[in-house]
Amino acid sequence: MLYALLAYHEENDVTSWSAEQDATVMADLQEVHRKLAGRFGPAARLGATTKARTLRGPGTGEALDGPFAETKEQLLGLYVLDVASEDEALDTARQLRCANPSAVYEIRPIQFYLPGTAIPRSEG
Repeated sequence: MLYALLAYHEENDVTSWSAEQDATVMADLQEVHRKLAGRFGPAARLGATTKARTLRGPGTGEALDGPFAETKEQLLGLYVLDVASEDEALDTARQLRCANPSAVYEIRPIQFYLPGTAIPRSEG
C-alpha cells in the first residue's frame, strides 16, 4: 500500500537556519532516504508559503496569494508538475478544476525534488 507522507514544520524556524544548518538537515534526510531505498518514492521540499497561490471560487476560479485552506477542507491528493512558469502551473490547475470544479488547488514551487524509484500503483 502506498502512503502520502506530508511534512509540516514551522516555516520561520526553517528559514532562520544558516546555510550550514540547512545542509546538515538535508544531508541527514538524504541518509534516511538511502535507508528507505525501494520503499521511498518521490520527495519534494516546497518553496516558501509567501510564494504560494490558491485557486478557488466559481468558474475557472480566482487565484489568491498565499496558502488558504478552509477548516472543512482536507488535503486529499497532490500533483508534481514540470512546467516553465507559475502561470503555466496556474493554467494546469485551472484545467484540473474544469474536471473537478469543487476542488481547491494550492500552487507551490518545489524547492528540492528527489525523484526516488518507480513504485507500484496503489490499490488501496
